Amino acid sequence: MGRHKGRDLRAAVKTSIACGLAVLAVLMPAGAQPSLENPVKAAYLSKFAPFIEWPAGAFATPTAPLVICVAGADPLGANLDRAVQGQKTGEHPLTVRRLAEPEAAADCHILYTADPLVAGAALEAAAARPVLTVTDSGLPVQGMISFVRVGNNLRFDIDEARAQEARLVISSKLLALARTVRRSPR
Repeated sequence: MGRHKGRDLRAAVKTSIACGLAVLAVLMPAGAQPSLENPVKAAYLSKFAPFIEWPAGAFATPTAPLVICVAGADPLGANLDRAVQGQKTGEHPLTVRRLAEPEAAADCHILYTADPLVAGAALEAAAARPVLTVTDSGLPVQGMISFVRVGNNLRFDIDEARAQEARLVISSKLLALARTVRRSPR
């Protein structure tokens, strides 16, 4: 009994820390220090994972890595590597993969692209697969989560309908932090 309480407490603390980091990132003025925008995006990418439920079979094994992929030009670079270093979601260690070909996006769990030259192909490769797609708002195509600047703040919009099509469930806690949420018509 005590063992389960300890596990529940650790899970609650981990969720609270992740929520706190997400709130800080939302409130952090991106425009005040432009050099902070990419580290904030990298932090978001590493913190989205605990708020996403992937379908059974999305991971090869219960301890397989959760793969965050970057398609095309990589504005996050070492910021993303630092953000995921030593991080886990459940039993899944976070890893980063830079894609040479956008078609490889189907093998990712989270796909980020800010590159208008490959965004369409990368999102197409991930379509209908359990891949959380994340883009910048200025692209001609948008992911399930889209980073957007609002004044001096970096925020994000969520397309929950598109996530549901890919069999992903987004936590209500993450939905509450979004600037806007597009929901499925019921």
